[in-house]
Amino acid sequence: MRVCIVGAGAIGGFLGTRLAAAGRASVSALARGATLDALQTHGWRLFQDDALLQVPAHAASDPASLGVQDLVVIAVKGQSLPALAPSLAPLVGPATLVLPAMNGVPWWFGAVTPQLAAAPLEMVDPGGAVTQALPVQQVIGCVVHASTSTTAPAFVAHTMGRGLIIGEPAGGDSDRVRVVAELLTHAGFSVTCSERIRHDVWYKLWGNMTANPVSALTGATMDRVLDDDLVRAFNSGAMREAASIGERIGCVIEQTPDDRHAISRRLGAFRTSMLQDVDAGRPLELDALVGVVREIGQRVGVATPSIDALYGLARLFGRVHGLYPP
Repeated sequence: MRVCIVGAGAIGGFLGTRLAAAGRASVSALARGATLDALQTHGWRLFQDDALLQVPAHAASDPASLGVQDLVVIAVKGQSLPALAPSLAPLVGPATLVLPAMNGVPWWFGAVTPQLAAAPLEMVDPGGAVTQALPVQQVIGCVVHASTSTTAPAFVAHTMGRGLIIGEPAGGDSDRVRVVAELLTHAGFSVTCSERIRHDVWYKLWGNMTANPVSALTGATMDRVLDDDLVRAFNSGAMREAASIGERIGCVIEQTPDDRHAISRRLGAFRTSMLQDVDAGRPLELDALVGVVREIGQRVGVATPSIDALYGLARLFGRVHGLYPP
């Protein structure tokens, strides 16, 4: 199987290194700048279980030089995808599968949610450009449960978790999901095949939609966020709004915010991915995590005052610090 990793950052590098090391696929990377240089010089590098896993990498900046793939793993930040997606055409043939290993609500979500009239979500798929480049019928939905970071270009440090949930965007089972699951399992991931991947996407979003921007705004690790009664109550209010939206779109959340906070507490002094982005001066992945929830709420008639406030504050913070478009 020919596999291309688009975006060899913390999650892309994690997936790419383990797939390349497993030896069952011909793995390449589409990268640029310092990440491309590092891959070409040092190969894939992953620090995991107190050991360095290093594997030669085939990396390029031109998709045409890599050719049509069997599986394209999209591991870029959500805000980068609309501009990038049309350039990926040389990688995607009629039989190519596309696996988005990304945070937040993906571009395909609106197309398989009847309550959204199968219309693109502007926050993640402006004008439907991503869907046009990466057709939903070729997508395998994916939710990543892993904590990784990049300590240098194309050098990934793994902290915890190897979980991947994959499934058909429209629901149900399929042979192609099982084929991808087997490939990922052989590479050392803990893979769950889900018949309701939309719900899995919404559940993860429900948990990190507040944690990420609040930690970015405050600079606080998750233990400190949860230890503040007022902040925790604000987060809970936003989560209740997102749960109400979930009920309208068939993604019912059966836990309470306090149930989810208890899970987060077990992570200890955890630095969220958005806080890591602030520390590194990288753009905030705000639209796919918060803005799109507000958009969906507006479409299905759910008021979101707490989510609105969170989005506005985080957006302004990002603009002031040059981490979100003006």
